[in-house]
Amino acid sequence: MKPIPSPQTQPREFLRALYDTAVQRALPAHSIAAHLPKPPKGRTLVLGAGKAGGAMAEAVHALWPQDAPISGLVVTRYDHVPPAYKALQQQGRARLEVVEAAHPVPDEAGRRAAQRIVELTRGLTADDLVLCLVSGGGSALLALPAEGITLEEKQAVNKALLKSGAAIDEMNCVRKHLSAIKGGRLAAMCAPARVVTLLISDVPGDEPAVIASGPTVPDATTCADALAILQRYGIDIPPAARAGLESGAFETPKPGDPVFAGHEVHMIATPQQSLEAAAALARQAGIAAHILSDEIEGESREVGKVHAALARAVARHGQPFARPCVILSGGETTVTVKHKGGRGGRASEFLLGCCIALQGQPGVWVLAADTDGIDGVEDNAGAIVSPDTLARAAARGLKAREFLDRNDVYSFFAALDDLVVPGPTFTNVNDFRALLVL
Repeated sequence: MKPIPSPQTQPREFLRALYDTAVQRALPAHSIAAHLPKPPKGRTLVLGAGKAGGAMAEAVHALWPQDAPISGLVVTRYDHVPPAYKALQQQGRARLEVVEAAHPVPDEAGRRAAQRIVELTRGLTADDLVLCLVSGGGSALLALPAEGITLEEKQAVNKALLKSGAAIDEMNCVRKHLSAIKGGRLAAMCAPARVVTLLISDVPGDEPAVIASGPTVPDATTCADALAILQRYGIDIPPAARAGLESGAFETPKPGDPVFAGHEVHMIATPQQSLEAAAALARQAGIAAHILSDEIEGESREVGKVHAALARAVARHGQPFARPCVILSGGETTVTVKHKGGRGGRASEFLLGCCIALQGQPGVWVLAADTDGIDGVEDNAGAIVSPDTLARAAARGLKAREFLDRNDVYSFFAALDDLVVPGPTFTNVNDFRALLVL
């Protein structure tokens, strides 16, 4: 085990160690074995989608009995197949096929993968097992529009949702009802086979119906809910989509539907588990650790202000926590994009909002990063703020408020060499935030 960097002398390295520990805890190889069912009398079909899809498929491939037949298809984000498993596929030794598609805006590769998954469900019997591997990002990766809606129209709605500031459960409500495969529909296609779903949660509350828009679980939301969300954020939809929602033709399978009888759902990794792993590492280093919540939502920059106020209170008054300490939080914040051309995701927006509100507070360092390794669509997971961030920016002629106002937070932190760039992590339990107060 690597020595833990000293919080007092290596604050940046210490925060990065906390992030890496949180990510490691969420890797499927650590937890999937306990949740794998026994091979069935019939065949085993593996289907899945999500940013952790490649790593989940790799874990199942390694753990499934060699004498038990298994096959299937999993779709993950571009560049999110673990290198060792990609090599197995290239050598023709992988029992499960993993393909790549676009996220967060779906593309034709995702549509083709979803169509192939639908085709694989045909001919299943009651003796068969369908093992579904679902993680965050699966909603965009399973891109099969409802009847009468084109992929281009679905892409336009998705882009509008991403820019609107809508919460993840709101976005996924709309996505479910404009899809031919999500919102429990995939499970319905698998009947009469037994379905076991293994989940990695990336959503506040760990609600299975929200993770990847719940392709294998009942959906309690309605077409009317989807219409209300679209109206709330002023998002236009094509006539066929509106007709399907208004008529109820796009309704999803509901709780209590017999199609879900006998199905199992297991959560193999959650945001809270990752926060607890990071907290345990901090305590090993002699630093008190406090977990605020794994369910924090809201506009990223505003959530950043609140975290900054808390850190300043600890630094200046020793309330509500004594220093030194680490304050941890997770969840999924949102960004309302108001200016085109800017770069950056919600972790970076959180950080710049936090940085401005901290006002260079001595003794406070902050890391915020997405556990999938990608903040939005950039190459960074997030960034780090230090007590001298604003001073270093001013010395370079960079005005933090201007970068935040134009949604260009990536450029701000890149100019200061403060980005956190781990590359794809092959898992996803969403936002990770750590504030070190010395």
